[in-house]
Amino acid sequence: MTDRYAVIGNPIAHSKSPAIHAAFALQTGQKLNYTRLEAPLDGFSDCAAEFLAMGGKGCNVTVPFKEEAYRFANRLSARAELAGAVNTLWLDDDGLVGDNTDGAGLCRDLLRHTELRGKRILLLGAGGAARGVIAPLLAEKPARLLLANRSADKATQLAERFSAANLQATGLDALAGQAFDLVINATSASLAGQQLPLPPSLWRLETVAYDMMYGKEETPFLAQAAAGGVAMRLDGLGMLVEQAAEAFYLWRGVRPETQPVLTELRAALGTH
Repeated sequence: MTDRYAVIGNPIAHSKSPAIHAAFALQTGQKLNYTRLEAPLDGFSDCAAEFLAMGGKGCNVTVPFKEEAYRFANRLSARAELAGAVNTLWLDDDGLVGDNTDGAGLCRDLLRHTELRGKRILLLGAGGAARGVIAPLLAEKPARLLLANRSADKATQLAERFSAANLQATGLDALAGQAFDLVINATSASLAGQQLPLPPSLWRLETVAYDMMYGKEETPFLAQAAAGGVAMRLDGLGMLVEQAAEAFYLWRGVRPETQPVLTELRAALGTH
């Protein structure tokens, strides 16, 4: 019998996860069926519970349900517990397990392109996407990790979950005059087609700009970075593939090769 998995979100029609997991399954000889499920904004738990009750083995969780998935799981991995957000669920003999593979996916993709140790990193946003990547970023030993959010209080509350001397928090309005080696957008602004109120002084030629979102065209955040003269601008497609590979490994016990799948997706999108 073919094992069933799904990705749950709202919206979800754009998701590349079914294609990614199908490619992983083909590559590794695993038999599985993977589909998209759009849950009502107030109906994640019912949607996930129904899928699992009908024989589903596990699911990925995307915007805006990662914090709800954290509450839905029976047991949490250490990284999910720390993040307060879950993007990967699966059933084992003891119930429903929740994990967060976003940070592992982000770091693996970033390390293809740049060093993280000793760097000054700015992380924009304080929602579920940011929550999942803080601990893995800190594990890479940056010189500084600054969380910045429209609401400084929300960024401060998030930073307080982690006991790290090199972790600070601030509002977006306090970034002028500060310099960073890497700026990561973990907000949903690009998804909404919006630019963030960021000071022009943030951008330098040698800054690396990374948006967790992706598309056929450069995201609004990466367009801002380009206008500021930033040469290395990276979207989140690589992170998507890497976090999916981590979830696939948790589910199936096999770690797929990610580069061929990423290359195939880039070709389909017409990006480089």
